[in-house]
Amino acid sequence: MAREIVTIECTEARKEGKSPSRYQTSRNKKLQQEKVEKKKFNPALRRHTLHREIK
Repeated sequence: MAREIVTIECTEARKEGKSPSRYQTSRNKKLQQEKVEKKKFNPALRRHTLHREIK
């Protein structure tokens, strides 16, 4: 199975003292070795922010 489930977390929320939002997504492990980065909505900040893959 080439796809794996990864968790992405907001990068801006901790800087502002808010709780970070987390989402789960999948990626193709064979084609994409680098960490996933997506713009997703953070309800605590009420805007779209950059979310990066965490371990």
